[in-house]
Amino acid sequence: MSLSSTDSPDVVLIGAGIMSATLGTMLKELDPSLSVTLFESLHDCAQESSQGWNNAGTGHAANCELNYTPQRNDGSVDIAKALKVNTQFDLSRQLWAHLVRKGAIPDPQAFIHACPHLSFVWGADNVAFLRERYRTMSAHHCYHGMEFSEDRMQIAQWAPLIMEGRSADEPVAATRMITGTDVDYGALTHLLVRQLSQQSGFAVHYHQRVVDLARTDGGRWRVTVEDVEHGGRTEVTARFVFIGAGGGSLPLLQKSGIPEGHGFGGFPISGIWLRCDVPALAERHQAKVYGKAPSGSPPMSVPHLDTRIVGGQRSLLFGPYAGFSTRFLKHGALTDLFTSLRHDNILPLLNVAKDNMDLTEYLIGQIFQSANQQFAMLQQFFPRALKRDWQEAVAGQRVQTIKPTGQHGLLSKKGELEFGTELVSAADRSIAALLGASPGASTAAAIALEVLETCFPERLTEDGWLPALRRILPTYGVDLKSDAAACRQSRAETAKVLGIVDV
Repeated sequence: MSLSSTDSPDVVLIGAGIMSATLGTMLKELDPSLSVTLFESLHDCAQESSQGWNNAGTGHAANCELNYTPQRNDGSVDIAKALKVNTQFDLSRQLWAHLVRKGAIPDPQAFIHACPHLSFVWGADNVAFLRERYRTMSAHHCYHGMEFSEDRMQIAQWAPLIMEGRSADEPVAATRMITGTDVDYGALTHLLVRQLSQQSGFAVHYHQRVVDLARTDGGRWRVTVEDVEHGGRTEVTARFVFIGAGGGSLPLLQKSGIPEGHGFGGFPISGIWLRCDVPALAERHQAKVYGKAPSGSPPMSVPHLDTRIVGGQRSLLFGPYAGFSTRFLKHGALTDLFTSLRHDNILPLLNVAKDNMDLTEYLIGQIFQSANQQFAMLQQFFPRALKRDWQEAVAGQRVQTIKPTGQHGLLSKKGELEFGTELVSAADRSIAALLGASPGASTAAAIALEVLETCFPERLTEDGWLPALRRILPTYGVDLKSDAAACRQSRAETAKVLGIVDV
């Protein structure tokens, strides 16, 4: 569809990844009369972090990610963050099940598959930690069905590759949730954008880069778009703008000039996978197995050996190995980090650098790892791995958010390094930007809901969007962390529709 300077949609979405696709889907489900325009600088949707091989495809329900369950000084395990992520994933399942029921997604197996989630540790101290973690989590209804074992034969049945060739005198332990999933977020994004494109009032424009954002006298946003193929610029105006451009969100937030965005910065982290497409090996490992992250490493660097199903092909993935790049996007520019520096975020950036020397040291160590050292890390999970079976693959770029601790970042000298996602919105609710990384894709429905509650509160009424919202997300307004019956019912219903495992 051609782009005209006379276009004035209700909503502009920037970045054609899972976030914009999810928010666009929810908006059009709630109000089909809305006009929505999506801009993407690349040739297709889901080409950055949402692309199948740019992420691990874990349906992050906080089943196996040990960084979500820190151990307290007294030895107990804090599962609060895990429970939050766990029930956020339920909202994504409900949205997807709704779209399958209405035929907007013809076949859920095009993007989601059952895949057990395991946590696996070795060493006496780590075994003791996992045992305490299991005791705490299995007592909660959200983790009904979690299994724990220190029996080598049992663990070998769950995931044979991780046990073959392992020292017999090494203490090991594992937990398993058979309700886990593998999700191809690239395929899901394509499905969402496709069903949106079939609706009136929705337009997607590829090869169109948003280069500026400015308020108009009438309170709308003037969005300046550059044609990256043929040159030239066009302006459109919108009542609401959502910046869901992954690593590209921070520069656009800065261009908006809203005071709520002052002081925010970004720290880019790149990643490398090892990938195995050997059918005989891929068929023998049907699980996502997460270990403990090295001290000082970011959460995205938790090592894991995963089943991946991308484009119908079953493969294995291991990693990630963290690295450093000054790009904010995989297809970005080397100058991204430097052009993001502003007078209002320099001090928070320096403050975070001072307080996170262990992260800096970890990244330096990762950058200078040899290929042999990287492969040795894989062999800690898969002792009999052979180099000839594995190839290197570049993962998506992540930009960790540096959040100012002062009000709106004004005059703030301090900052915090955030490893989750951060929604930054204007006081008048006319624009919102999503910053950050994992577990973003898995919690896209929860993030879209946060956008609705933050920016469209006047529409969330019984005479407005609430009835439709409850049809899309049946547990909206229900705390699944405390309502065991609602949790069980939701999971049973969505598992049946999506073709995944329920217990």
